[in-house]
Amino acid sequence: MRLTKKAKRAIMIGLIPALVIYIGFAIIPIVVSFYYSFMEWNGFSEMTFIGLDNYKQLFKDHLFWNSLKNNIYVLIASVGGQISIALAIALLLNRKLKAVKFFRTIGFMPVVLSSVVVSLTWSLIYNVDDGLLNVVLRSIGLENWTMNWLGDENLAMLSVSVTIIWQFIGLYMIIFLAALQNVPKEILEAADIDGASEWTKTWKIIIPTIKNTIFAALVLAISGSLKTFDQIYVMTSGGPNHATEVAAMYMYTKTFESLQFGYGSAISVLIFLFSLAIIIIANKLMGQKAI
Repeated sequence: MRLTKKAKRAIMIGLIPALVIYIGFAIIPIVVSFYYSFMEWNGFSEMTFIGLDNYKQLFKDHLFWNSLKNNIYVLIASVGGQISIALAIALLLNRKLKAVKFFRTIGFMPVVLSSVVVSLTWSLIYNVDDGLLNVVLRSIGLENWTMNWLGDENLAMLSVSVTIIWQFIGLYMIIFLAALQNVPKEILEAADIDGASEWTKTWKIIIPTIKNTIFAALVLAISGSLKTFDQIYVMTSGGPNHATEVAAMYMYTKTFESLQFGYGSAISVLIFLFSLAIIIIANKLMGQKAI
């Protein structure tokens, strides 16, 4: 149905408040950060233009590259864990099963909880002495498997990633469930008549039909993983020995603790460009025409 000029005008007017908020809280901060990244400034004294010096220093900063590596770790865990598990759960809950509404509610509950609450809860679970995980391992005779989950440099990033995956599976589960409701039942019924297996229907009909939704969830997972901060800040503060420090946390440390606003802005610009590059790559791999 074609929209009238009056309807189009009403839609545009309705979009203005959201557009103003988006420009004010997204576009302008990006532009300002880009400007600050060419400056040396501690937040109080007069700014000094230093050109590309912040970027030159950043490319030699091994702690920044370590934080970016940790971000990639979280990204892979988020995309591989959250999207795949959420899709599998959504496919199961989309069937006519008993207590489906109950399981949907339980699955979504971690999403509505505060990240601080989730992080503190999992910190208690991972506690080396009295944490639930080690207590269970000891109770079943697997004391050799007990670890210092958040204090071991080799395990801390994995432990934190599990927390992040657990918290947001429910979000993508609901998104996929909504998309699955729109899969044409006529096509599925025709596939049943033709004798198609559940596996065939899932991969040949359902997945291609909700492809755009999967891509949108993928973009959300990527952007969320690249701005991960609060869970790691609460659980490990980036330790031990920078083993769980991510780019957003490193930017925060440099900007607000070391008062290197120009250097912190340069970090934020590189995070933005890296995020954009990853989304463009995902866009190409998913065969989308536009971001």
